[in-house]
Amino acid sequence: MALSYKARRRWSLVILLIGLPVYIVVAATLVGLLDRPSLLVELGIYVGLGILWVLPFKAVFKGIGQADPDDDGPDQPNP
Repeated sequence: MALSYKARRRWSLVILLIGLPVYIVVAATLVGLLDRPSLLVELGIYVGLGILWVLPFKAVFKGIGQADPDDDGPDQPNP
């Protein structure tokens, strides 16, 4: 089921405002449970987790920065 543009905008906002901070806390907690790795290993873990979180939401964020494709625009007369 394809989401409309407005639904994708709303879901992307929810993901960024609620989901991302929760993911950051979980990721930092999980890395904190490990013995302190070297700086480069820890950086690699955070970079990998930073890329990994967006993969399931790629379809939601696609095209959000563009104009609404369903909007008629100000130049179109209303029927």
